[in-house]
Amino acid sequence: MTVTFLGTGTSSGVPMIGCTCPVCRSLDPRDQRLRTAVHIAVEGRSLVVDAGPDFRQQMLRARVAQLDALLFTHEHKDHTAGLDDVRAYNFRQQQALPVFAEPRVLAQLQREFAYVFAAHKYPGVPQLTLHPIERDDVPFEVLGLPVQPLRALHHKLPVLGFRLGGFAYLTDANHLGPETMDQLRGADTVVLNALRRESHISHFTLAEAVAILEEVKPRRAFLTHISHQLGRHLEVEKELPAWIRLAYDGLTVEV
Repeated sequence: MTVTFLGTGTSSGVPMIGCTCPVCRSLDPRDQRLRTAVHIAVEGRSLVVDAGPDFRQQMLRARVAQLDALLFTHEHKDHTAGLDDVRAYNFRQQQALPVFAEPRVLAQLQREFAYVFAAHKYPGVPQLTLHPIERDDVPFEVLGLPVQPLRALHHKLPVLGFRLGGFAYLTDANHLGPETMDQLRGADTVVLNALRRESHISHFTLAEAVAILEEVKPRRAFLTHISHQLGRHLEVEKELPAWIRLAYDGLTVEV
């Protein structure tokens, strides 16, 4: 399995519009973060988790020529706004794209992209097949691959992460229940969000994320959904255990 971090930034991205802080002015490319998303290449399949407003730029930068399925963690715009750009894959592959998400999220997509689902479609709109994730306690299949949903809370909003084999991915969370913690145990690689150092209503802080990772004990871990408030990549990494790293845009890891 090859995992590529398409974006590792928070909803505003880094640099943030109008900000002149040291992180936003940094010339280190690891401090330049598009909105959070990840590409997974496994057993000949090409999957993406979340398609935010930077989706087109991310797929071009990562040279993702094939897309077999799209999974959504939740319905917020920084994770869904790029859905229209899957048209390129429809044209290239001459087939509809399977989309997997909870029924609530699929309903939101149908409202926000109503023209895609209209009875009389405008020529050239995205072609999608919707696959509801009905339960969070049992795996579902994506093109024959078993995927375990990972339930989390984003403030009061239920969101999903996903585990495929030894790889677990969770973003936009500030609470994991005992079942999810158990589902993370035994994973080789865990990705978890760490927004900033200060407490936040809907995201884990750096210390909270590290504490969770130290409890579930994967072989290695990466932090994502990072804001400019966390600090410069190079400086933050010096504080972390060697097996926990900050993810950055374009980072590719083998699991």
